[in-house]
Amino acid sequence: NEGNEVRSGTARPVVLDKLLSTTERVVQEIDSVEYGLTDIQEYYANTGALKKAAENRKPLDSTTGQKKKVPLSIIEAFGGGSFEDSSARLPVRDVEDVLRLEYRSKLLNPKWRDTMIDQGSGGAYEISQRMTAIVGWAATADVDNFVFDEAAERYALDEETAKKLQKSNPEAFKNVVRRLLEAAGRGMWETDDETIEKLRDLYSDADDLVEQ
Repeated sequence: NEGNEVRSGTARPVVLDKLLSTTERVVQEIDSVEYGLTDIQEYYANTGALKKAAENRKPLDSTTGQKKKVPLSIIEAFGGGSFEDSSARLPVRDVEDVLRLEYRSKLLNPKWRDTMIDQGSGGAYEISQRMTAIVGWAATADVDNFVFDEAAERYALDEETAKKLQKSNPEAFKNVVRRLLEAAGRGMWETDDETIEKLRDLYSDADDLVEQ
């Protein structure tokens, strides 16, 4: 922007395609201990999508028949380390390890769940958003099956919790169940037919409640 002149960027799809096809690793820095990968949707929507875009341009692996994976490394820059000081290196972790840690400390933590439920509608909305994020990350990285198992058990199949969520925010509860069914339908989560049927019944009941 020079004076009153506004210049717009120029799309260069060939250059972008070349960059993505030669990408061997994606790196994301996190600079806040309060907001991690599972707290902000931009992480999976942007960084996760970049990882997936790079993978889509890779050749098929002859041994697996699938596209070659592009690793995503997470740099935690809030711990006071630096790139220059070898004695205080910044922690660098694989995205799967970071996701696993965050899910265990928040979404799958009964204390975190109870705190969110006690906050009423806002807390239920927060839970709902994190369920959406699980599916977002599962579409771009590897999310452990136990994460979906325990999320279903804690937020949908636990009768007391389900009632509290339905009461405080019916739409949020409906989304929780919807995302679990979506994950199963898209092959992100392996579970049994009985669980799927229970979730479908819950979704039908939630749908009726929302429309009342």
